[in-house]
Amino acid sequence: MRIARIDARLVPLPMAEPFVISLGTIYSADNVFVRVESDTGLVGWGEGAPTPFVTGETGTGTLAAVEMMAPALVGLSPFALGEAHRRMDRALTGCGSAKAALDLALHDLAAKAAGVPLGEFLGGGGGEAVEIDMSIGLAEPEAMASAARELAAQGYRELKIKAGAGDAADRAAIDLIRAAAPDARLKVDANQAWTPAQALAMARHYAALDVAALEQPVPAWDLEGLAFVRSRSPVPIMADESCFTPADAQEIVRRGAADVINIKLMKCGGLLPARRINAIARAAGLPTMLGCMLESHLSIAAAAHLAASDPNFIYADLDSFADCDATAIVARPFAFEPPTIQLGGPGIGVDLAW
Repeated sequence: MRIARIDARLVPLPMAEPFVISLGTIYSADNVFVRVESDTGLVGWGEGAPTPFVTGETGTGTLAAVEMMAPALVGLSPFALGEAHRRMDRALTGCGSAKAALDLALHDLAAKAAGVPLGEFLGGGGGEAVEIDMSIGLAEPEAMASAARELAAQGYRELKIKAGAGDAADRAAIDLIRAAAPDARLKVDANQAWTPAQALAMARHYAALDVAALEQPVPAWDLEGLAFVRSRSPVPIMADESCFTPADAQEIVRRGAADVINIKLMKCGGLLPARRINAIARAAGLPTMLGCMLESHLSIAAAAHLAASDPNFIYADLDSFADCDATAIVARPFAFEPPTIQLGGPGIGVDLAW
């Protein structure tokens, strides 16, 4: 079986309301969807979700990158995933969302050809469900606490709280959220908002409220600062924007800069590099989390399959499908009953309306 044709579309995904983090405000998503057809007529689906202030990509740029890399993959076996990435890397550096779109489509096609769900194709035990958290964006502390209370009532046992609004506001928010959701496991994500000294002061406050992890408290480039915080923090430290590639993961491990690594398909370029990052973390004794950008059911399902395939993924921060309207492109989403994604197959188990 060989790749016969690759097509891509840019599809805007409206959001019900803006999502605010310390890096900026997300008002909508311009995602790129990919259709890869084999010479047997089998089709694989992929998605790229660029976020300019994280991945440095735009929707139009991602579409152009996919169209630039696609010719190098035509004629290749969809099972030749390593070679596919070598060809993409020779064509363009970076462009994680564009590479993820093609990577997901190839994985979907290969798993469908094998007749198995993606998680089983990736070597997992065929898990059928993944529990996710739900994120709470920056807002007034009372509004964030109200959201936490509502999410806990819906059955969410894990909440991820955005921080970086200012130390006083961040402290007030976490205090109110802990009171509103006393049994929830909380993670806090500062999205690079603090200095190392600020991060340590906040970590001490969070420790008293039994926060499970503090994500990317300092700028992505400051691995020395991240290691400083991690060596002194009473709360486990998670790297996110500091880790895009397997080489980044190796450097984080070498410096002792994190207790957990957040892997996102759109940062690293898809499932194959995500698995490589996870293998590096696992070998070093570090657990991982699968995170997301503003993605539809398609790439969220792919990430959920990966999370189910390896117990080293201890967190699944895969909630963005709930924030955007993808009905214009997603024809068959996964089943979801908070807080659990139900996985299907063959392949990713989500179909597009092309």
